[in-house]
Amino acid sequence: MTARLYSASISGIDGVEVEVEADIRPAPEPHILIVGLPDTAVKESTQRVESAITNSGLNLPLGTIVINLAPADLKKQGPGFDLPIAMGILTCATNANWETEAWAIIGELALDGSVRPVKGVLPLVIEARNRGKKNIVVPQSNGMEAAAVQGIAVYPVETLKEAWRLVSGELMPRPAICPPTTFEAEYDVDFSEVKGQAYARRALEIAAAGGHNILMSGSPGSGKSMLAHRIPTILPPLTDEEALETSKIHSVCGLLKRDAGLMRTRPFRAPHHTISDAGLMGGGSSIAPGEISLSHNGVLFLDELPEFRRQTLETLRQPLEAGEIIISRASGTMTFPARFMLVAAMNPCPCGYQGDRRHACKCSPALVEKYRKKISGPLLDRFDMIVEVPAVEPSTLVSAPAGEPSAGIRSRVTAVRELQHRRYSGTRFRTNADISGKTLQAHCRPTPEATGILTQAIEQLGLSARAHDRILKVARTIADLAGSGSITEEHIYEAIQFRAFENRLR
Repeated sequence: MTARLYSASISGIDGVEVEVEADIRPAPEPHILIVGLPDTAVKESTQRVESAITNSGLNLPLGTIVINLAPADLKKQGPGFDLPIAMGILTCATNANWETEAWAIIGELALDGSVRPVKGVLPLVIEARNRGKKNIVVPQSNGMEAAAVQGIAVYPVETLKEAWRLVSGELMPRPAICPPTTFEAEYDVDFSEVKGQAYARRALEIAAAGGHNILMSGSPGSGKSMLAHRIPTILPPLTDEEALETSKIHSVCGLLKRDAGLMRTRPFRAPHHTISDAGLMGGGSSIAPGEISLSHNGVLFLDELPEFRRQTLETLRQPLEAGEIIISRASGTMTFPARFMLVAAMNPCPCGYQGDRRHACKCSPALVEKYRKKISGPLLDRFDMIVEVPAVEPSTLVSAPAGEPSAGIRSRVTAVRELQHRRYSGTRFRTNADISGKTLQAHCRPTPEATGILTQAIEQLGLSARAHDRILKVARTIADLAGSGSITEEHIYEAIQFRAFENRLR
């Protein structure tokens, strides 16, 4: 008898259905042979499956057991095929008659027959549902993650024996249900803890409201990193669509919290400056998402920006414009989403104290120029806002009252994000920072007086055409925060201030 079961494999951040076929040929000893382009983890499942079946008190049939994973041209990766392979062997050996077409099975097996969690369950369950499966068996630890997908009955199991009793009808528990998500912002940090820095706080509120990329420059201890780590506290919660997109990426990387269902707070990633190109952009032998994709719909914070390798920084230019990253390797080509808010921080010079009133700068002009040239002009142009963050006076740190809490700022940011969602409904754009082409021309048209101010500023500051568009986008966000339908001189003046510091960095 040949048994056919269904599972799924990860391709990029999406699931692909895999048929698991089992066939037993007469032989004096049990032997499992797996074909269908399995990777090393799948090949090694033979030993795990044999031990799991025996230690579960189930009968391992004698003979050569051939397992075929189809389609044969798709590389099968990871240990998630252990459970469907074991179930296929048992089905074939016992001639069990159960509705395999209605089920999908995913899980790794321990030698004692217990079922261990696997990465990427969320996209695998989505694929099973899209393929018309009515039920899916997943590891107990992945239950809440899988139950977040509507339209398919999810049955978490702890052991191989439990899974076998489930499909054979001996055991029929209720499907797992993911509790409804109620978003309550709970953060360890808050903007109320920031003293002084009114200009930087205002800049970050604008950046958060419009999804703008922002670069902060200031001496050590001025609060750049402190401000950056509080940006997630003023961002709105993820929409249902964004939550699914973001959760899929984190699920594939094994970073999704297993008891929380879908993500609801926007991701914040802060890689070290020693990160490799593949770590930042994605790649590797199996083409996994990198930090920019893990930041999708959230924030990517690059502290000490000039300390990153210039080659690594240059790879950011294309995804910052396209909102996605295309990675090509000998094993194939993958496209990962990468729409994120880039926040970066840097010192004004190698020692960090140029322009500081309390510390003398010891850097020569040549050393300062070399330091700043680590950031290319084209990359600098990708920042909508460039802000100087001066050191806070000691008296301010000691006596200044607490600032506005994050909740108040977040309410304004959320209102502006909702306004942009309605404005760009029916287009591929989500925020003011995303827009381009005709959409930019239609919604970022300043008054004649404001146009004259902008033209004069572009000429005097020597800004590029890209910088011109970014000033208009920032001005649109400033106008949205002010509740204004048109972009006036006041909005343009403030937007220009966030580019004026750029010339000092070139």
